Amino acid sequence: MASSSVSFIIIIITTVLLPSLSSQLSDLFPSNNPPPFLGKHSHPIKQPNHHQQYHYETRYFSQPLDHFSFLDLPRFRQRYLINTEHWVGPSRSGPIFLYCGNEGDIEWFAVNTGFVWDIAPRFGAMILFPEHRYYGDSMPFGSKEEAYRNATTLSYLTAEQALADFAVLITNLKKNLSAEGCPVVLFGGSYGGMLAAWMRLKYPHIAIGALASSAPILQFEDIVPPETFYNIVSNSFKRESSSCFDTIKNSWNALMSEGQKEDGLKQLSKTFHLCQELTSVQGLSDWLDSAYSYLAMVNYPYPSNFLMPLPGHPIREVCKKIDGSPAGSSILEHIFNGVSVYYNYTGEVDCFQLDDDPHGMDGWNWQACTEMVMPMSSDRNTSMFPAYDWDYSAFREGCQEDFQVTPRPRWITTEFGGHDIEHVLKSFGSNIIFSNGLLDPWSGGSVLKNISETIIALITKEGAHHIDLRASSTEDPDWLVEQRATEIKLIQGWIDNYRKKMKATFEI
Repeated sequence: MASSSVSFIIIIITTVLLPSLSSQLSDLFPSNNPPPFLGKHSHPIKQPNHHQQYHYETRYFSQPLDHFSFLDLPRFRQRYLINTEHWVGPSRSGPIFLYCGNEGDIEWFAVNTGFVWDIAPRFGAMILFPEHRYYGDSMPFGSKEEAYRNATTLSYLTAEQALADFAVLITNLKKNLSAEGCPVVLFGGSYGGMLAAWMRLKYPHIAIGALASSAPILQFEDIVPPETFYNIVSNSFKRESSSCFDTIKNSWNALMSEGQKEDGLKQLSKTFHLCQELTSVQGLSDWLDSAYSYLAMVNYPYPSNFLMPLPGHPIREVCKKIDGSPAGSSILEHIFNGVSVYYNYTGEVDCFQLDDDPHGMDGWNWQACTEMVMPMSSDRNTSMFPAYDWDYSAFREGCQEDFQVTPRPRWITTEFGGHDIEHVLKSFGSNIIFSNGLLDPWSGGSVLKNISETIIALITKEGAHHIDLRASSTEDPDWLVEQRATEIKLIQGWIDNYRKKMKATFEI
């Protein structure tokens, strides 16, 4: 029997669709869990074909544990990947393309960021992929077990420390290569895109520009409505089929109702082909919610293997399965047929393992419980998910229980900004591209309009989660080819302007 190691993220949901189930559903869908970023799916790359596709050398750099104190603390080894094959070197001010490592194994992000590899030769650029501390092989205290031991050892896992790691690494590397005059361009997608934008703002003397793809830097406090994420997910299904949307919306009560029956959990386990019998409905609801959210994120127009092996326009295919289920099928059988597109498109899985999470998300859970506090809710009228309101008190209690820490929901906007973003970026920022596809549920928390001549928003109506950072393909639609061409032109402009200024300085 084959089984699938499928990963899920607990999403926050409550409902009042059926009055008799209201209180149970409120208990079933607690609002104290982290948002669905991609690190859940990151994993070490072991297949040799990946290394044949993208060649890089793996190196390590000794980083301070705490960049912001003078205590004599232990250092740790930060892993980074480097490629100098096409770099034209210091004498020609060869640029350095630095991808800001996300919340996961850096090799996984490297092989899934083909755009950087595709354009490096034309720019004569060095490629650098530094790993985010506390992920992959970049573990303080010698091991993941020690690094994740408690709140004290995890206290150095912050976005600020990660950015300082990148800044120290690139400064040291440039000095060692006598490349102080070489411009650095930042890249990043999702959380990595947030880091790229923030690094450009915090360290403008280190990087000349940043491409921040699918970077929800406004998904904090009350800057955007908390229901935005799930509204976009829901709309992605509704635009394909209103009946598909309605079936999913009605399925949560059917799920809860079935779970309350005698032998109901056994029947649910059978309906959804689970490897082990359910002990509660919670795990199954998380599994379904995770599938819908990630499907919206990777709703690419061509087949992909980014998170799971998927067809092009995967939500369309899911809705075809839901709507086209055989006559007499129960609502939950309709749902299983649909989500099987996500979890078992290859047809190789006989049963699904809900409680097996080989990649882990302890680090992201910690970040979500400390500074990356992103309010989310689900609107009863516009969302296909059960209705719930953002409940900070419940979220805080969950974090105190899990990590013995109290979240700081206003810290990110204090440290990096977010409120009145148009005025702030226009006054103090430059050379940032915010690229977003409007099918991506994270686009609602990003910058969606041009701020100035140098703070540019590139929007594609049919784009999904940082699709522009994917490798180019013969299947790319024209709008994606045009988007990447615009990004290349803007990056070339940053580099040209930098070189002109440097030349003028030397001539004085």
